[in-house]
Amino acid sequence: MKKTVFSHVLLCGVGVALAALSAGAQSLLVINQGDKDMSIVDPATGKQVATVDEGVTDVHVHEVAASSDGKTAWMPIYGSTGVGHAGIDGHEMIVVDLASRKIIGHVDWGHGVRPHDPVFDRKRDLLYVTTELDKAVTVINPKTMKIVGQVPTGQPESHMLALSHDGRLGYTANVGPGTVSVLDMVHRKLITVIPISANTQRISISPNDKWVFTSDQTKPQLAVIDTVTNKVTKWVPLPGKGYGTASTLDGRWLLVAVPHTNQVAVVDLNTMQVVRSIDVPKAPQEILVRPDDKVAYVSCSGAGQVAAIDLTDWKVTQTIDAGRGSDGLAWAK
Repeated sequence: MKKTVFSHVLLCGVGVALAALSAGAQSLLVINQGDKDMSIVDPATGKQVATVDEGVTDVHVHEVAASSDGKTAWMPIYGSTGVGHAGIDGHEMIVVDLASRKIIGHVDWGHGVRPHDPVFDRKRDLLYVTTELDKAVTVINPKTMKIVGQVPTGQPESHMLALSHDGRLGYTANVGPGTVSVLDMVHRKLITVIPISANTQRISISPNDKWVFTSDQTKPQLAVIDTVTNKVTKWVPLPGKGYGTASTLDGRWLLVAVPHTNQVAVVDLNTMQVVRSIDVPKAPQEILVRPDDKVAYVSCSGAGQVAAIDLTDWKVTQTIDAGRGSDGLAWAK
């Protein structure tokens, strides 16, 4: 693997556009797996204004998280392949200064762990990263960038993580086992493992922490987990096999990416039924609801674009050009 500390930055656009993304400005971050870089998008114009090269050759990043002050991005280098497939196992995470758009450091596990999904806990000022081959979620101090602990998931392929809003509980989607692990993030221990299906993908939690959602990869249905009983209490039929999900911040709607139909399905969380579907570019993956609850961004890997959906009239109002294999999203403010 090429050393990430020597990676370089590729800048796009004119000086005026770059100035718009000075420190403190809001920006949308997009991981482009095919180009091995991260797009920085000005959400006001819907234009990519810069890219940060990951500085690697045979491996790539899938997901990204940003610090609460919008100054830093964390990008785990997963490996050379998809979850559950043979390939090169990533062992490090790069740290990006968003103002200068430079890689300023890295965290190295010292062995292959396939680090994947970074989640920042603002309540405790901790960074969590799923580390599949360790069957754990790694705990990192974001100020020192030191590994300070692990939370065991008890399952392989713990790919994505959702946190309760108080940061006390975590939920991982364990892809190959088709399970969800429930974690005590404070005491760093496994609570239970919930069976879902033969294969499951992605995970999110409702704004009131009552429900956890994960997509069955064997049937076009969404599992709804009751966080009190830690059991699947509802299956929501979908127009195709679902993938990434995100709730609107008012708790009324759940958006579900449906890659094979190139749609986003909208679930009414009062009735747990799909009430509409929205056409988006090819192969939607991840969904990010903007902090003002007015727009949802959807990465579409097959098109190398991000669709912006107006959450009032449920229409795509912008199609943002990013890079090949657009996937992980984060909001930096």
